[in-house]
Amino acid sequence: MINELDFRIAEETDLDQIVQMLADDVLGSQRERYEQPLPVSYIEAFQAISADPNNELVVACIGDDVVGVLQITFTPYLTYQGGWRATIEGVRTASSMRGKGLGTELFKWAIERAKERGCHLLQLTTDKKRPDALRFYEKLGFEATHEGMKMKL
Repeated sequence: MINELDFRIAEETDLDQIVQMLADDVLGSQRERYEQPLPVSYIEAFQAISADPNNELVVACIGDDVVGVLQITFTPYLTYQGGWRATIEGVRTASSMRGKGLGTELFKWAIERAKERGCHLLQLTTDKKRPDALRFYEKLGFEATHEGMKMKL
């Protein structure tokens, strides 16, 4: 089934399936609002992401079903001699696909995409309440080299 995966830039018609995946886990169920109709905030965010050439919302599909999603943002920096970085956020896979290698394939795609865009670094954050995600990212080759900090506004 994994060999049937297709990766593409998300379309607005994918939002329902994307938000459903975002809400379908312990942390997501506390902070997302999957309801019909979808809250306008999701549509506005999608439109802002789509309009920004340095943001890509990517879906993994099997046929017409969206089974994975991630957002990849490309950022220029003055550090590293003006190098570009890619940041991955909002990674989710459909609950029916977990443990089948979909996440690995999604990240392989994202790593190649970051290379295509000339990035020297690929970074992500993961919630400390997600130890399985941390182990997954480490298996992919990510290292916890920095201590991240956030401030809720």
